[in-house]
Amino acid sequence: MTRPQRPVDRDVDPRPAPSWAGVDATESDLGEPAVSPSWRGDVSVGVDAWTQRSEPSARSGGAAGAAGADGASRSFGEARSSGRRGSRARGGSEGRRQGRSRSSAGQPPPDRAALGPEADPESVARTILLDQLTGRARSRKELGDKLAQREVPDEIATALLDRFEEVGLIDDEAFARLWVSSRGAGGGGSKSLARRALSQELRRKGVDDEVARTVLDEIDPDDEEQAARELVRKKLRSLSRVDDVTATRRLVGMLARKGYGSGLAFSVVKQELAASGRDEPDPLD
Repeated sequence: MTRPQRPVDRDVDPRPAPSWAGVDATESDLGEPAVSPSWRGDVSVGVDAWTQRSEPSARSGGAAGAAGADGASRSFGEARSSGRRGSRARGGSEGRRQGRSRSSAGQPPPDRAALGPEADPESVARTILLDQLTGRARSRKELGDKLAQREVPDEIATALLDRFEEVGLIDDEAFARLWVSSRGAGGGGSKSLARRALSQELRRKGVDDEVARTVLDEIDPDDEEQAARELVRKKLRSLSRVDDVTATRRLVGMLARKGYGSGLAFSVVKQELAASGRDEPDPLD
């Protein structure tokens, strides 16, 4: 009996299937010659089709995964760095606090026996007075203010000031004479101050008005006038470019600030301007 022939599929590739396709290259399960479809002949076509379909999703998935991994690694790294910084800051501050506490705790208490007994307030006050009188003479008020500034008790300060006055270390009248001779016109002082200005300064120093008046009465009026003339002559050297009216106003004002009376000031300025022989400045200068 003859086996009927199967119709030949025109789409079937008559070429034998490769060994990896899982089909016998010479005979099929039915004992017939093995045939392969057209897509089995070219494996690269199927591989390309499969890779092209999965490539976009694979790429996007890979990129997303890489981004997620990168972000996670960065976040973890930042967390670790911030943790290290916080630990260092906490550790540094705690270390400093502990160091201070250890240093303060390690210091022994002061030895009061080594410091010696407390100073006697009277001895301290006496030392202050002697130091103040070393440089120059001072009034009783100046010395009393210094003791009060150093918080010396009032009863101790009064007792010491009386004692210093008894022995002649404090003498307001002698102090007033030295003051007038160093700053006044009669004694040729550097400031050439008149009686009125000297009286105000002695009052601020605490000198009694009667004592100050006694000392100021010793100033010769002629010496005071001569001092005013010397002040005007010295000032005129800087007033060569101003007119006589302006020069008179400035010179009289200078003498008034030094305690000279207005009558004496105008008289001296007028005479000195006339004796100077200065020419009137050009108004265009």
